[in-house]
Amino acid sequence: MYFNLIKIFLPTTVAFFLGLFLTPIATHFFYKYKMWKKYPRSTNINTPDFSKIHNEHDELKTPRVGGIIIWVSVLSTVLFFYLLSILFPSEYSFGLNFLSRNQTLIPVFTLLIGSLIGLWDDLIQIYGTGGFARDDKSWRKWKATLVGLMALLIGIWFFYKLGMTYIHLPFAGQMYLGILIIPFFMVVALATFSGGVIDGIDGLSGGVLASIFAAYSAIAYANNQIDIAAFSGVITGAILAFLWFNVPPARFYMGETGVMGLTITLATLAFLTDSVLILPIVALPLVITSSSVILQLTSKKLRNGKRLFKLAPIHHHFEAVGWPPYKVTMRFWILSVVFAIIGIILAIISR
Repeated sequence: MYFNLIKIFLPTTVAFFLGLFLTPIATHFFYKYKMWKKYPRSTNINTPDFSKIHNEHDELKTPRVGGIIIWVSVLSTVLFFYLLSILFPSEYSFGLNFLSRNQTLIPVFTLLIGSLIGLWDDLIQIYGTGGFARDDKSWRKWKATLVGLMALLIGIWFFYKLGMTYIHLPFAGQMYLGILIIPFFMVVALATFSGGVIDGIDGLSGGVLASIFAAYSAIAYANNQIDIAAFSGVITGAILAFLWFNVPPARFYMGETGVMGLTITLATLAFLTDSVLILPIVALPLVITSSSVILQLTSKKLRNGKRLFKLAPIHHHFEAVGWPPYKVTMRFWILSVVFAIIGIILAIISR
């Protein structure tokens, strides 16, 4: 039991301090090559409420690829403990290695590929031209398609390689899905990815995602999935290192290279821990944020352009009604911690 806790907390700590170490190097690189957006969001949104809260100067002078720090720290930590078990074989080094085929291989792959696709998106908006560089609707559809294809491959692996055919219904046992587990995972992955719009205020996405991944580390530990618990802990540690420099005023933004990799990995972990129906509770801030955008678009379409919120996502609505950004961020953090705890409790007692 004690060694399992060491296996979780030691790599988590390594990822945190590695992230702190890498950040000055990465920051120098980001600013040297001017890795910020070429076009502001104000070219697509022109309302008085948006103009009131939007700081175009910060958006066009702050690098948007800070998520690199997160996934590089995570993958470096995974590689370090894997190589430690190979180069210095012993009972302890083998025990600390948390890269395993049945638990963490797919999440590691998902984080890497999702982050690289997100980085491609960021580089298009930094160095590209035309509609894609402005993140227009056509490019957003392409991004959703890429996420869907990636989710399709992961779903196929779940079904054919891991034999995953059931999902757990809290307090009600198992429900058989069979091959339908594949499209179901695609839906969950796309829904989770849509929650990435929470990356809109300094420190907001980092604090929320850190709470969510910490919760899944606890859920995996309760399931005796120690490798997943360690991997989720490592992601938490790397996000906290990112957050150290992302609190106001942000040194950089997470960008799609952080959001895409993390959200799809989150969906993967929810399935591997057999707690996918607990995910909307653990990740409630993501659900609220994504839902606010859907409700806003629906309201404008069905009510002749009338908006339900002053702005969407909802954290910008709170800014528009007068909340300071730090208050919005802190309250989202509090909600995230509370519902992460509720999700952990439900995941444990609903078995």
